[in-house]
Amino acid sequence: MKIEVFSDVACPWCFVGDSRLERALLERPDVQVERRWRPFQLQPQMPKGTRWEEFSSQKFGGAENRQAAFERVIEAGSSEGIQFDFEKMPFAPNTEDAHRLILWAERQGLGVQMSTRLFRAYFSEAQDVMDFETLAQLAVEVGLEQESTLEFLKGQELRLEVGQSQNQAAQMGVSGVPFYVFGGQYALSGAQPLEIFLQAIDLVGSQVEDLAFKS
Repeated sequence: MKIEVFSDVACPWCFVGDSRLERALLERPDVQVERRWRPFQLQPQMPKGTRWEEFSSQKFGGAENRQAAFERVIEAGSSEGIQFDFEKMPFAPNTEDAHRLILWAERQGLGVQMSTRLFRAYFSEAQDVMDFETLAQLAVEVGLEQESTLEFLKGQELRLEVGQSQNQAAQMGVSGVPFYVFGGQYALSGAQPLEIFLQAIDLVGSQVEDLAFKS
């Protein structure tokens, strides 16, 4: 079963949804899954170097309103073992290079590990996920080679693919993330409860089994 995950590493609900999907898959160990990352930038025009304080003040009207806006996702994250720390994040990132890195890692069988590490680095550790040296070090932590990763980041490889994924999402009517497509036929929007992910896996999994039986 292929599961396409339209997501952004600067999206807190994507982090929560990622955790719930992972738990659902652990509860279905017999299901063979190919999980694919589909880049979706919430702020594709975000200038690099935009401070989080500046961005969030404009978006939410100050620290107090920002905290209130994030109370629900902080609570949801806590139940998943995620510690969000919105007050310490240095930048509101342009995530194009982070997406490129995930696609690069995915080619080497480490896409899920890379996306999870980037989520944690940004939301829990206040790391700059636009900085190439930081990204390369995070890549090393999941099993990639530092120098080749740095060389990749400094080039243009997979930049086009990030834009193409964004366009594909728009053509599908996806306006927000997380957004999941199971087996190319069943879609879920948002960080759904664990039970909903399990239902989707079971539904598509049973259809795959029926097709295999009939063939």
